[in-house]
Amino acid sequence: MSVRSTDPPGSPWTARASRRVVPLLLWPLALAMLVLSLVNSIAAPPASPPGKDGDRAQSVAPVAGPSVSAKPSKAAKPSHSALPRAAPTRLVIPQIGVDAPFTDLAIGSSGALDAPPPNNANLVGWFAAGVSPGELGTSIIAGHVDTATAPAVFAELSELKAGHRFEVRRADGRTARFVVDDVESFHKSDFPNKRVYADTPDAQVRLITCSGSYDRKAKDYTENLVVFAHLDAPK
Repeated sequence: MSVRSTDPPGSPWTARASRRVVPLLLWPLALAMLVLSLVNSIAAPPASPPGKDGDRAQSVAPVAGPSVSAKPSKAAKPSHSALPRAAPTRLVIPQIGVDAPFTDLAIGSSGALDAPPPNNANLVGWFAAGVSPGELGTSIIAGHVDTATAPAVFAELSELKAGHRFEVRRADGRTARFVVDDVESFHKSDFPNKRVYADTPDAQVRLITCSGSYDRKAKDYTENLVVFAHLDAPK
């Protein structure tokens, strides 16, 4: 997935993610921009395999970001429903066979969140200036749906259902377990920024990638797939 700056203002991969230190009204915009960029190049057209006719851009990771500066929150004592800040190291989703390492993602010069490297199909990225998975608030994790030649880490993300569980292993040796609440696809011109990126009073995560049909002229996907999940049982 490649992140582009040509997405409409409300598209999911071009919004920047901001921290709780940023006014609440700015957070949805920033995150929305962040996810939009990432999502642009992830999903593969269902009717044709990746790279057919050599006219597909490398579409791998999924998330766009806002243009508001974001700062990580200070590590705090964990509550009954959250963990202190710690970088994620591995994402494991048994239902769709995902077992992938993390890379840090940041807002690029275009104002959109950079995508994970396109040459690694089994890699996910997290918005490192934002909330870490398991910490209070909304954490953003993005991954490619495909590359120019093959399916990628989030190729089967749409198969997740409410009630499915996945986990994020962390650098502090703890594991954040999440429960899926909902899985939805949104057209990039009608992306619900506030719903996806707004800060939350508990620990939540959004898994984002590209979806919908592939526009060969624009070399981009028409939709973004978002998995909404909440922290279940840290250990």
